[in-house]
Amino acid sequence: MTELRQRMIEAMVVRGFAQRTQDAYVDAIRRMAKHYRRDPAGYTAQQVQDYLMHMVREQGLSYSTMNQAACAARFLFETVLGHSRQDFLVPMAKVAQRQPELLGRQEIARLLLACEQPRQRMLLQTVYAAGLRVSEVCALELRDIDSATDRMCIRVRAGKGGHDRHSILSPTLLGLLREHVRCFRPQRWLFSNAKDSQPISVESAQRAYQRARQNARIIKRGGIHSLRHGFATHLLEGGVDLYTISQLLGHGHISTTARYLHLVSPQFRPPQGVDPLDLLAGLYMT
Repeated sequence: MTELRQRMIEAMVVRGFAQRTQDAYVDAIRRMAKHYRRDPAGYTAQQVQDYLMHMVREQGLSYSTMNQAACAARFLFETVLGHSRQDFLVPMAKVAQRQPELLGRQEIARLLLACEQPRQRMLLQTVYAAGLRVSEVCALELRDIDSATDRMCIRVRAGKGGHDRHSILSPTLLGLLREHVRCFRPQRWLFSNAKDSQPISVESAQRAYQRARQNARIIKRGGIHSLRHGFATHLLEGGVDLYTISQLLGHGHISTTARYLHLVSPQFRPPQGVDPLDLLAGLYMT
């Protein structure tokens, strides 16, 4: 490991960057160094800009991918190497914010039924019923499920930005999780790898979602994060207020949650006698 790479990693660790962010930033700088075949510490701002342009024009990568490399470069040259942004300009592209292709309730029900393994179905049910990110559901431990009647919540440890929070644990999800524990006897991780020694990987969870989507013949695009979008939108349709949903999702700004207002269906009517926070119960009644 080069000295510069070590300094960059240490600077990210001190600032509490998530491991996935650290890996993405290091990989982005590694690719740029491979392109120029020399130490990044000696690059000029123009060389960085030229490389970002190369990513889009020559490699055919998306502007979102380019922006991730630009963020990594800004962190390296400003935070680690001490250049000012005025003297070492690293541009960012404006990327259009596209609305996600939202799955309907019947599509989510088909998706869950199409899972190849019960463990995979339980993981996807947890993502949808609690609105978790894929990294958050993969990191769940048994101790994060609080089933006390006066608490009933899921503790999310070190979510995006390193923040802890609590999400809802509905009676339906709790019952399914108890059955999951009885059947598979997890020791620490709620969803573990085949050897039960490490948590399931993010990549494995994403593949499980895509296989279920294909088996269910769902043509809408998107990954496992689509279930989190469904969580937010379906709670809004059930009458849950925007602030509560924002807190459950772990959003830093309520404006981030407000985008789901555009996805609400005016035709939907929540099932009678079903708690709007219990999405799985409502799902199985539709």
